[in-house]
Amino acid sequence: MKNIILIGFMGAGKTTVGRFLAWEKKMKFVDTDERIVLEQGMEIPDIFAQKGEGFFRDLETELLTRMQEDTCDAVISVGGGMPVRKQNRALLRSLGCVIYLSASKQTILERVRNDGSRPMLAGGGLKEKVERLMREREGFYRRAAHIDVTTDGRSVRQVLKIIEQETRRFR
Repeated sequence: MKNIILIGFMGAGKTTVGRFLAWEKKMKFVDTDERIVLEQGMEIPDIFAQKGEGFFRDLETELLTRMQEDTCDAVISVGGGMPVRKQNRALLRSLGCVIYLSASKQTILERVRNDGSRPMLAGGGLKEKVERLMREREGFYRRAAHIDVTTDGRSVRQVLKIIEQETRRFR
């Protein structure tokens, strides 16, 4: 398989599941947000504050375009907003098997409640922001994904087992 790409809302488990999946499959692990931070020399909240969300979204698209040439045999965890752009959805699908890790609003709220590193949730009204963003992004995630795996109430090991079963069918 070329690559396994994990998409989904912030807090759905993309990075955690991705690291374990890469280790288990002896593949590289790539977190697109981490790559952008490294390349820009600043944290994502700082990029948003200093250069705006549009600039950050352009960085995501540029990175995905480069990954078409330089990324293979990797588990890739992408930022929660990356699949919103139609161009990004096509780029993600061309990179490999796209897995949508989904979780309920309650699960997401529990996981992101005390995480100040998420600029889309900054400034209060957390529940309303999560509800709105989840509603806005759900369709984009479903259109981008080949496979949908729910993480609610499941351990990382259980999620990995489901991914293994589902990716066998994908091949």
